[in-house]
Amino acid sequence: MTTATAAAAQLIGCACLPPSTSFNPSRRIPGLKLKFNGLFASYSCFAPRLPRAATIACSAANKPSSTSEISSAAKIRSEVLSPFRSVRMFFYLAFIASAALGGLIATTQLVGALANSSRAADVPDILTGLGIDIGAVSIFAFLYSRENNARNAQLARLSREENLSNLKLRVDPKRVISVSDLRGIARLVVLAGPSSFLTECFRLSEPYTEGLLERGVLVVPFSSDGNSPSFEFNDNEEMKDITSKRRRLWQLTPVYATEWSKWLDEQKNLAKVSPESPVYLSLRLDGRVRGSGVGYPPWNAFVAQLPPVKGIWSGLLDGMDGRVL
Repeated sequence: MTTATAAAAQLIGCACLPPSTSFNPSRRIPGLKLKFNGLFASYSCFAPRLPRAATIACSAANKPSSTSEISSAAKIRSEVLSPFRSVRMFFYLAFIASAALGGLIATTQLVGALANSSRAADVPDILTGLGIDIGAVSIFAFLYSRENNARNAQLARLSREENLSNLKLRVDPKRVISVSDLRGIARLVVLAGPSSFLTECFRLSEPYTEGLLERGVLVVPFSSDGNSPSFEFNDNEEMKDITSKRRRLWQLTPVYATEWSKWLDEQKNLAKVSPESPVYLSLRLDGRVRGSGVGYPPWNAFVAQLPPVKGIWSGLLDGMDGRVL
């Protein structure tokens, strides 16, 4: 048994010792480290007869899945985007309660009037008031339901955007960032499909490379079949500048395939698109989804519609890069 394996076995054993086992504080493990894809976590415990230090290297293909609950950040963003929605919903509920109370009172009056022939003349007025109350309850209940559905749809969209912002990208062999780190810097175009689809997208984007980079576009190719796409760069000295731009346009690589696949499957399910269909999604500078579609992305449309990120129009047109889906 290797030293690392023995240390792991003894570490597990220290949590399962019977109450009668005595611990020796002088035998504290000073630094048992677990490594998961470059992330370190240090643990120590007291146990008899353990080596001074041990390092266990573990690898995992994918990061653990995150929860699907609405985050507090998404709720705060929803309140910022629609600051008066909660006020409107409160008044709708108040009007519903008031109209329902009036309808209840009108109903009791109607019963009394029908039971007493001397009050028969009041029946039309009572029915009019009751109809108004029922109409008010129906109208405000409809308004509240519509407002609540809009809030839920907005929260769901913001939650998906929040999950997208937490996904990881590899910039180079030594650097991994989150999608949120590129907010205000780049407009990402996410491509999801088989390797042949990604290779064809790479070929079709070649005439628009310089225009896409001027508009801050960076491509995130995600291979759904697990095969690496073949991106061929021209390494001739004469094409060195163009090749450098091509590499910069296609430099990002998704990390943790399961998380990306889960997020893309949710998007396809909401759009009622077949899970096997190749798709693209374009993001705004603020990280929100600008557009999406099935098939090859319209590179020429991106160049024609998006403003440059540098120059006289930089900053002024940052919010003009398309409506939010």
